[in-house]
Amino acid sequence: MRASLCSPLMATNSIMWFRKGLRIHDNPALEYARRDSNHLFPVFILDPHYLEPDPSAFSPGSTRSGLNRIQFMLECLFDLDSSLRKLGSRLLVLKGEPFEVLVRLVKEWEVKKLCFEYGTEPHYQTLDKQVKEYACSVGVDVYTPVSHTLFNPEDIIEMNGGTPPMSYQSFIKLAGKPSSPRTTTITSLPPIGSICDVEMLRVSTIKELGYGEITEEVFSPFKGGESEALKRLRESLDDKQWVASFEKPKGDPSVFLKPATTVLSPYLKFGCLSSRYFYQCIQDVYKNVKKHTSPPVSLVGQLLWREFFYCAAYGVPNFDQMKGNRICKQIPWNEDEELLAAWREGRTGYPWIDAIMVQLQKWGWVHHLARHCVACFLTRGDLFIHWERGRDVFERLLIDSDWAINNGNWLWLSCSSFFYQYNRVYSPTSFGKKYDPTGKYIRHFLPVLQDMPKEYIYEPWTAPLSVQKKANCIIGRDYPKPVVDHVLASKECKDKMAEAYALNRENNGIVSEGDLKSLRRKLEEGCQSSNSRGQKRKTTS
Repeated sequence: MRASLCSPLMATNSIMWFRKGLRIHDNPALEYARRDSNHLFPVFILDPHYLEPDPSAFSPGSTRSGLNRIQFMLECLFDLDSSLRKLGSRLLVLKGEPFEVLVRLVKEWEVKKLCFEYGTEPHYQTLDKQVKEYACSVGVDVYTPVSHTLFNPEDIIEMNGGTPPMSYQSFIKLAGKPSSPRTTTITSLPPIGSICDVEMLRVSTIKELGYGEITEEVFSPFKGGESEALKRLRESLDDKQWVASFEKPKGDPSVFLKPATTVLSPYLKFGCLSSRYFYQCIQDVYKNVKKHTSPPVSLVGQLLWREFFYCAAYGVPNFDQMKGNRICKQIPWNEDEELLAAWREGRTGYPWIDAIMVQLQKWGWVHHLARHCVACFLTRGDLFIHWERGRDVFERLLIDSDWAINNGNWLWLSCSSFFYQYNRVYSPTSFGKKYDPTGKYIRHFLPVLQDMPKEYIYEPWTAPLSVQKKANCIIGRDYPKPVVDHVLASKECKDKMAEAYALNRENNGIVSEGDLKSLRRKLEEGCQSSNSRGQKRKTTS
C-alpha cells in the first residue's frame, strides 16, 4: 500500500479529498483522515474542464464526458453525501481547478492532514505530484493509499524487473493474492469545522450544471452510488451457482433488460464498490460451492483482467496512443470521417452493429461481447479506422469508461497489442444471430426494423422490396444500406494487417511516419486496383 507521509505532526483539521473511491466501506484514506482529527472536511471538487457543457461535441455532455456518465457521477455524489450525513458529516462540494482549490482550503481551514486515494492515470500522477509537493512544503501530512485496485502496479512492475508483464498469465503468476479489505465499520466521523469564507455548493443536478431540463428516460437505467453498488453486488452473489459457473465467453450480449453479467464495472470505475471487497465476496461464495470456474474466464478472472490492464497502463509510456507506444503495432489506419460518424451514430447498415451503438448512446453501457463486435468492425474487421477514434467514442459515452481498461481493450481488439490473431473477425451478421435469432435486441434499439421478418433482420438489404414495403422499412430510405460489403472489406482489412505486421517485423517495431505513409500509399493503390478489377468484371458480366 502506498502511503506518502510528509509530516509527523498531529493533525487537528483534516481534508478527505474524494475523486474516485466514492464510498465509505473499505476506504483507507477516509479511515486515516478521521483518525486523531478534531475536524474532518470531506471534499469533492467539480472541475469545470470536465463538467461544463460543450455544444460542439457529437453527443450531449461536456468536452470530456457524455451526459450519462456525468449523471451517474452526480448520483454517486448524492449517495455519498447521504452516507456522510448519517455519520454526522456531509460532502463539501466546491468548483474550480483542483490544485488551486486545495491550496486555498489548506490555508483557510488550517489543515494539517490531507488524504486521498492514489491515482495511477497520467492525469492524476501529474496533479498529485503538484499537490504533494505543495502540501509537504507547508508541513501537511499527506496520505495516499492504493485502494482503487487489488494490487499496487508499482509492486508488480518491480517484481517483473522494472517493466510491466505483457501477458495475463505472467501477471497472475507475479501478483499472487491481494490484501484483504478493511473490515472497520465507520459509525461516526469528526464534525466539520468552520468553512470560513469558502463558497460551498450542494451536489448539483444536471440542470444546475447548465444542461437544461432533461427527462428521466434519457439517462442510463443503471443508477450511481455506493448503496446501489452494494445492492447490485448482493443480488449478483445471491445466485451462488451463477457465480461459480460464470464463464465470460458464454455470456449473451443480446440480453438487455436483465444483462447476463453483473454490471458492476461502473461502480468499480467510480470506486463506489471496493475491488478488494468484491474479490473477497466472490471468494466467500467459492468456499461454499463444490466447484467453480477459474481465471481468466471466472468472475475473479475478470477482476484480474482489470488489474492486468491497470498495471500495463501504469508502466507503459503513451499507453493511450499508437505513436510512441512501444507495445503498439504501427498500422496505417484509414482516416474517414463519414464512416466513423456512421459507426458512431448507428448508421452502418448492419443492424447488429447499429443496435449496439444506439444502446451505447442511450444507456452508456453495452455487454462486453457487444463492445468486442463494434470495436472489431471499426478497426481490423471492416472499416480499418484508427482504434484511437473508437476509443474516444467509448471514453465519452460509457458510464464505466476507465482510462486503463478502455485503452487496453482497444489495443487488444484492434490487434495492435496483447492479441495478434487478426484473421479472427467478428461477423456483423452471424455473431448476434446465434444468440438472438429473432432479433429482439435489434427491434428494441432500432424500432425502424420492428416489423422486418426474422429471416432478414440481420441483413435487411437482402429482403425483397415487397417485404421491405410490408415492414414499412425501405432500405436506403428508412434504414441505410451497408456502408461496406463485409466479405470484401474483411478480406481487405486482413491483407492490410498482414502488410502492417510485416513492416513492424522488418523494422523490429521501430516504424517511422515515413514508413507508415509509404505503406498507406501502397495499400490505397492496391485497393484502387482491386476496385477497378471488380468493376471491370461487373461490366463484362
